[in-house]
Amino acid sequence: MNIQPAKLRHPATWVPTTWFAMGLPNLVLSGTVVSLMYKTMGYSDTQIAFWTGIIILPWSFKPLWGPFMELYKTKKFYVYTAQVICGLLFLLAALSLFSAQFFPLSVALFFLMAFFGATQDIAADGLYLNKLLPTDQAKYIGWQGTFYNFAKLFSNGGMVFLVGLLIPLWGNNKAWAVIMLVYAGTMLLLGLHNKRVLPADAPLEHRNSLANTWETLQDVMTSFFRKKHILAGILFIMLYRFAEGQALKIMPLFLQADKSVGGLALNKSTLGLMTGIYGTIAFVLGSLAAGYFVANKGLNRKTLLLLCACFNLPFATYAFLAITQTSNLFYIGGAIALEHFGYGFGFIGVIVFIMQQIAPGKYQMAHYAFGSSLTYLGYTLASMLSGYLSDMMGYKGFFVWVLVATIPAFIASALVPIKPVPSPTEGTTV
Repeated sequence: MNIQPAKLRHPATWVPTTWFAMGLPNLVLSGTVVSLMYKTMGYSDTQIAFWTGIIILPWSFKPLWGPFMELYKTKKFYVYTAQVICGLLFLLAALSLFSAQFFPLSVALFFLMAFFGATQDIAADGLYLNKLLPTDQAKYIGWQGTFYNFAKLFSNGGMVFLVGLLIPLWGNNKAWAVIMLVYAGTMLLLGLHNKRVLPADAPLEHRNSLANTWETLQDVMTSFFRKKHILAGILFIMLYRFAEGQALKIMPLFLQADKSVGGLALNKSTLGLMTGIYGTIAFVLGSLAAGYFVANKGLNRKTLLLLCACFNLPFATYAFLAITQTSNLFYIGGAIALEHFGYGFGFIGVIVFIMQQIAPGKYQMAHYAFGSSLTYLGYTLASMLSGYLSDMMGYKGFFVWVLVATIPAFIASALVPIKPVPSPTEGTTV
């Protein structure tokens, strides 16, 4: 490993901006922003859920092209170039709002953005692992999560709040165009900044050939599927997020839908405040609490079931909101905060499972990436179905169905084989 700490820029100069930039495309496309934009344009929940699921598929398959990035250029190049390209794609998305072919054009642009966003993730993770000593990797891992969540505050809070102010003044198209331009400018500035501050990783002197890279990728994949109990592990990973993928895709659409169709009729400014600020704070608190919990208890059957319960049961809050259609903002904000806290607390269950049960072996990093991509694929497939189910059942019936959809996660958590791992007192770090 070619690490020369004295010649490297301080991680504080590039980790925050890199992880903020990593968060923006992912949160815009998979979270609230794009779904709300399509909703205000009059598209149905079925269309929104299906096509936004298609858009984010590149994050499910990024391990497949990651090895081929080693054949050309450097990780630094891929990080800042992908950020600049994402900025240009946001600019084109703003222009597409004034086209008669807005929907197919925007879907195509956002799909490309997801591809470059996933490419950025691959390169940034590799740069972080290659250029920082293990002690610094542990030190700055918290910075990653913090600035990724700042991107969530920026998007689900700030941008949703801003568009809520702009739509009454300028109408949907101009308001959303401004939001896309803000994202475009932000990503372009981040790309140019990171081109200057990212640590340089020299091109490899002895790169693998295309044939050798393909052979290694085949070995990575075949060894992954030869792991003991791997099919049970994959099933657990896919089912753990089955209810979440449905609930989170429809949640922002339900919160802003009219009362006449079963929604809560929140304006976008209030929605941005509730989900972007209260929800994000609750999520961060849940994630921090989960880290301490798993560090002390370790991963076993009992803790996995508890994490599964914390992850899935809070979706009952949305069933409560859909059944009551309350206008009480205290109840609505409390329900959103509770669900986000449970999400932050429970999500670590599947992450630690992948780290300890799936990843260990010859290709630990690659197998962890495969496992992480499977969680995203499970979420994506479930989310693609959610719009159809929501339109068919109505919001009240849909969120009751989501509670039924949590059952497979509990069954998988109760039955998936868990091999013993060193206890926290033996020095295991996660």
